[in-house]
Amino acid sequence: MPQDPVDMVDDLIKMGLYKDSQLRAADRVNAHELRKALFLKQVGRGDPQREKLILALCKQAGGLENAFAAAFGPQAGLFFADSIRNSGTTRREFLRNMAVGAALVTLASCGGNGDPATQDAADAPIDPSALEKTDIQVGFIPITCATPIIMSDPLGFYERYGFNATTVRMPSWGAVRDSAIAGELDAYHMLAPMPIAMTLGLGSPTFGVRLASIQNINGQAITIAERHRGNVNGPEDFRGFIIGVPFPYSMHNLLIRYYLATGGLNPDTDVQIRPVPPPDSIAQLIAGDIDAMLMPDPFNQRAVFEEAGFIYMLTKDLWNGHPCCAFTASDNWIEANPNSFRALNKAILEAAGYARDPGNRAEIAAAISGRAYLNQPQEVVEAVLTGNFEDGLGNTQSVPDRIDFDPHPWQSFAKWISSQLLRWDLQGDGRVSEVITSDTFNSIGEEIFLTDLARELAEELGQNPPAENSREEQLAFDTFDPSDPAAYVQSQIDTFGV
Repeated sequence: MPQDPVDMVDDLIKMGLYKDSQLRAADRVNAHELRKALFLKQVGRGDPQREKLILALCKQAGGLENAFAAAFGPQAGLFFADSIRNSGTTRREFLRNMAVGAALVTLASCGGNGDPATQDAADAPIDPSALEKTDIQVGFIPITCATPIIMSDPLGFYERYGFNATTVRMPSWGAVRDSAIAGELDAYHMLAPMPIAMTLGLGSPTFGVRLASIQNINGQAITIAERHRGNVNGPEDFRGFIIGVPFPYSMHNLLIRYYLATGGLNPDTDVQIRPVPPPDSIAQLIAGDIDAMLMPDPFNQRAVFEEAGFIYMLTKDLWNGHPCCAFTASDNWIEANPNSFRALNKAILEAAGYARDPGNRAEIAAAISGRAYLNQPQEVVEAVLTGNFEDGLGNTQSVPDRIDFDPHPWQSFAKWISSQLLRWDLQGDGRVSEVITSDTFNSIGEEIFLTDLARELAEELGQNPPAENSREEQLAFDTFDPSDPAAYVQSQIDTFGV
């Protein structure tokens, strides 16, 4: 009888005791799914003996990450094939990892029915008994920024966490704000500045909203009407334009103001910035009601598709990694449904992690393009999500991070947004300077952006969120130091005159 476990595994394979289907299971379960199965279903149940066994198995594979990468990663099939073809040492490593993989899959599937080769461990249902509410409604605007919220319906993320969820398409951001205040739905897709504005009473009655996670980074563009082709080469050439943005308290409004000011334009006097619901933006561009727009996708790409305009600049070129939209819920709902909020946030974080993988983008585009969600041509949505697109100027672009899905709600995001709300005083009545001061930048972010909770939930999912809450943000024309937002605002005014 062989004493070396690897030799034993080799013999068991030769004897046919390890079935091909069992060996293939490790190929089919990817690292993300395995982490979910192990830590949510097994370790999360507080069984120290099971945790000890799992850690011992992973140690045999050379560490947790090695076990995941070698046995269950997206390239596992190639790894196994190469291992079989290569030397005895590599084969032994392969057999060791395969043994570990088979054991881990078996553990992850323990307690269920069926062959682990046919049961996807990640699809094991979450016990919903602790949830205060399982029948939920989540509001969204039909844009690609809402991808994690939308895709969680057809791809089963809500169901996995015990929810019977209905996604509710909203007509405008004003409708989202008003619906949240009225308590009509359970959770919402909002623009990242909206929870700050609503909680501080800017543009609406004071109403507490928490930003649970960022839905997307990048993913917007400045699109100019076809009739202005060849006439715009810099921010100074926007003088006299009517520019559409989706909402006053939006990253779109703050970013277009940031850009125009670098060309010496005063956004309040040298141009007109007009709120336009995203679904209406193409018609207004064609009709001449607006000359340009800084809008969420897929409407920039749809403008190219309809030959109504061209993509002048992606917002990632103004600030690579900037936040745009967010997953949110009101203070009232969170207080009444703490367990449901935690589980719902976790479902969204998991969906965002899935969407972040470029290999999943085409599948997601197919799932969310239909009438119930974005109601857009699939080729338009896929162009946005994959970053392979026509810009309307005769160029085929490849920008894989045109949109991305990093859910970490950095405190530096909250501080930059607050600094720009202060800079532009969108209400014009002095209210902003009363509630956003040098002393309140930190408290605003800490109260509204749930950074610590997002990190905790991401770690439970096996994701790798940043350990930090804040970071220096590099924009196209300056660098934002989150330690002194007030000084940043003053430096902008001193440099650009507005």
